[in-house]
Amino acid sequence: MAEIVALLLPFFGLILIGYLAARVTKQPAEALGWMNTFIIYAALPALFFKLVSRTPIEDLARLDFIVADIAATYSVFLVLFLVSYFLRRASFGDSTIQAFGGSYGNIGYMGPGLALLAFGEAAAVPVALIVCLENATHFIVAPAMMAIAGGDKRPPLQVAAEVLRKVALHPFIVSTALGFVVAASGITVPVAAQRLVDYLAQAAAPCALFAMGVTLALRPLKRVPVEIGYLAVAKLIVLPSVVYVALSLAGNFDPVWVYSAVLLAGLPTATNVFVISQQYGLWQERASATVLITTALSVLTLPLLLYLITAGILPPDLFP
Repeated sequence: MAEIVALLLPFFGLILIGYLAARVTKQPAEALGWMNTFIIYAALPALFFKLVSRTPIEDLARLDFIVADIAATYSVFLVLFLVSYFLRRASFGDSTIQAFGGSYGNIGYMGPGLALLAFGEAAAVPVALIVCLENATHFIVAPAMMAIAGGDKRPPLQVAAEVLRKVALHPFIVSTALGFVVAASGITVPVAAQRLVDYLAQAAAPCALFAMGVTLALRPLKRVPVEIGYLAVAKLIVLPSVVYVALSLAGNFDPVWVYSAVLLAGLPTATNVFVISQQYGLWQERASATVLITTALSVLTLPLLLYLITAGILPPDLFP
């Protein structure tokens, strides 16, 4: 357990430093803009390109892995949506945000850094596949659900075209696609370009975690929503469990792939859930509270999850 604490301490320490920096300096939210731009358009894409481009192409074609992961994620999403819509009588739009709150993890900012620290370079490919393809799915589902809810007044074809454009041009998707091309073709990246990619990739995790801490500080907790009880359990406990079972049923995967997927599934709610709620003017304060509370609770749940993995209590395949 001491090793796990030593692993996670600098990780959560960066989030805390960002949180304290925002509290002390009292910079406006707009001051974080260029940092987020650097993370989303330069650092994380460089990391994904680096990871994917150096991977054998046969490892990148494991569709069974990503299909099982996304199916598990959206089974939890569906259950949470139905609970909110039919049992709690929330609106279609609010139910959508709540479902994302319990199934959309902070895989972009927290995932790569933590998985690579925990499992080494062997975690590179599953992390890149999950981050890119799961995010792409979220980018499609969110506007589609909001269009059904009536939160988007544009014509359906215009909404569909905008969604496809955003997915196709998103930096994570573009950088991963370029990595696929390099891996498949065997192209040698020039030394100078590779060094630039390496410099940017090294900055990805520290900058993303610092920015996450700042973001949490700028959204103070005003009230604890009633829904947080089951949303936190769904996000931090149920989702990683469902992903674990789904991957065990889907086939025989490398243990690091399974553990990486389970770890990413156990991450707290993504800040993008709050961004979606802001975009459509739905469930905003409670979405912010869900991000903050699940992040705080993950300080307890992530060490436990890593302990179960490293101690051998959690076998890589439930059904060998």
